[in-house]
Amino acid sequence: MQSMNANRRRFLQQLLAAGFALAATPASAGLLKGRLLNACGTILPKYLAEHPIVTAAWSGIVPERVWDAHAHIAGTGDSGSGIYTSPDMDSVWHPVEFAQHEFYLDAACAEKTRVDLSYVERLAHLVEELKPGCKLLLFAFEQAYDESGRALPERTAFHVPNAYARELARHYPQHFEWACSIHPYRPEAVDALAAAVSDGARAVKWLPSAMGIDPASPKCDAFYAALARLDVPLVCHCGEEKAVEGAGFEGGNNPLHLRRALDAGVRVAVAHCASIGEDIDLDRGKHGPYVPSFDLFARMMGNDDYRQHLFGDISAVVLRNRPSRILRAIIEHRDWHARLLNGTDYPLPGVLPLTSPHRWAKAGLLDSAAVPVLNKIQNYNPLLFDFVLKRQLRVGTQQLPAGIFHTRDFFLRSAI
Repeated sequence: MQSMNANRRRFLQQLLAAGFALAATPASAGLLKGRLLNACGTILPKYLAEHPIVTAAWSGIVPERVWDAHAHIAGTGDSGSGIYTSPDMDSVWHPVEFAQHEFYLDAACAEKTRVDLSYVERLAHLVEELKPGCKLLLFAFEQAYDESGRALPERTAFHVPNAYARELARHYPQHFEWACSIHPYRPEAVDALAAAVSDGARAVKWLPSAMGIDPASPKCDAFYAALARLDVPLVCHCGEEKAVEGAGFEGGNNPLHLRRALDAGVRVAVAHCASIGEDIDLDRGKHGPYVPSFDLFARMMGNDDYRQHLFGDISAVVLRNRPSRILRAIIEHRDWHARLLNGTDYPLPGVLPLTSPHRWAKAGLLDSAAVPVLNKIQNYNPLLFDFVLKRQLRVGTQQLPAGIFHTRDFFLRSAI
């Protein structure tokens, strides 16, 4: 099964690279706008903003309580932001990494001559087109480190400094909040966490495989104790990672590794509900069989001992590479809904090849009449597209309730 997943991953990456190579030719780029490349519509037309399915999506929603719980900062560092990307992402001699990076920047409508600033300006504009009060939680992104706590820039695919995420939230307080990213093996990790929380960080973001973190390691214990003491949630990627290679420590993304944090009293949000890939079922031994990562997440969600601390964010669960049975289960599990958090995984909703409302309609989870409207919305505002799509999903009469979108309550405990 692992071999099949690896082959599928290579195929998808090659397809992505080939698609971008085609799109990169001037003659093709114009034809592919709105089909393969983001059309980057500037102002959402009134007829879409006021369309009945958009109006219905906002029904029961309190905008001031809506925080996109999973949004990425991207760029090249051309503004002095401190953002770092691996040279592989800028080299045509590494076509997969190059194509991925280009698609992400295209999805965000970034301008080649001012990538950092145009990325943020576009994102602020998209938030402004939502209802007043809505915000995004922007993620910093830590470097890779080794077990001794030494930074590994040579094994770091992508790095967004905490200081840059903090400054964006300060500059756009009406639009953005921020989450810090701190490697637990750093000697000063606990002090860095305290400083970030003092500066307004609402959470900590980890991607273990890229950062070289084993969430089950005793090396994390002091950091977990600090998270629990400060009541700061950990948003941690689980399952297969397709966007960022970094340290390449794939085993770190096993949802079961997070039991150590949960047992320490940390509130943990499993990013994407571990909705893609497979991990070892460690409950059957360290050499146990590989099973879907989502099934391990579901097992943990069914454990009453974790009811107060385990959550899942539903970012990326509507991408076309997610099995329909997983999206169906997320909608049907009413017992989970109070512990689910909405996020977009921006800029991914703007990567057109990764999304397909038609697929969900074909699976019986979406009214086919909504598909053309959603496709039009996506070309103007991927954030609104993701929100309306999720609000339109159905299994029979069951849908995702408004509370999943009131994520501010999770990050500001005083608001509960």
